[in-house]
Amino acid sequence: MISLRLPSVLVLTSLLSMVGCVAQQPVTLYQLDSGNPQMPVTNKGVAVLLGPVSIADYLQQQTLLQRQQDGSLTPDTQARWAGTLGSDIDQVLLRQLASRLNTQRLVMAPGAAGFVPDVQVELTISRMDSGPQQPAVLDAQWRLLDRRGQLRDSRLIHIEEPHQGGSADQVRAQSVILRRLAEQLAAAIKPMSEQPIAEETRKPAAVPAPAKTPEPPQIPKAAPVRQQTEVFRF
Repeated sequence: MISLRLPSVLVLTSLLSMVGCVAQQPVTLYQLDSGNPQMPVTNKGVAVLLGPVSIADYLQQQTLLQRQQDGSLTPDTQARWAGTLGSDIDQVLLRQLASRLNTQRLVMAPGAAGFVPDVQVELTISRMDSGPQQPAVLDAQWRLLDRRGQLRDSRLIHIEEPHQGGSADQVRAQSVILRRLAEQLAAAIKPMSEQPIAEETRKPAAVPAPAKTPEPPQIPKAAPVRQQTEVFRF
């Protein structure tokens, strides 16, 4: 009986060892890189409300996804985001816009009490991914609103960046396309910040003239009739 059980024990031990090796494979954590933007030192410049910033549902997970040649997405079992991708995107855009617009007056939506923005940026990112043989791709749309909430600009964006295939270089390429998005956003915001928005001039409502009291009909006055008489003397 011992000789029969020994091979089974060896097989079970080998399987457990393999499972242990797989479970112990190191997982690398990544963050998007905002570059080296120069931060403004004064609290002046255009006031920007960034957001809401919406990202596609498939990007709201910690696993780093890999775009395949057939368009499918597969998880990278050895690479994850160090935190949430949405938070990384917000921070890269904030720092890049602050540097390019030379302003510290940037707030994420929904904003803060007393903060009145000159420009509001509504951004939707429908795609931001890459793969071993696929470039980093960003598809997005922005809407720029002025301080009265009126739409001033709307644009669809498509940006690509090549890479060397590894996970680290894919994250670098995704950081680059996000910084290029911020560059285009800043270029669209600058004309709005440089041109003052004319306030609406309100004309006072015209006050109707008071109705005139009808005057009584004028009765012509009778003029005295003078009769000339002649006196004859004999």
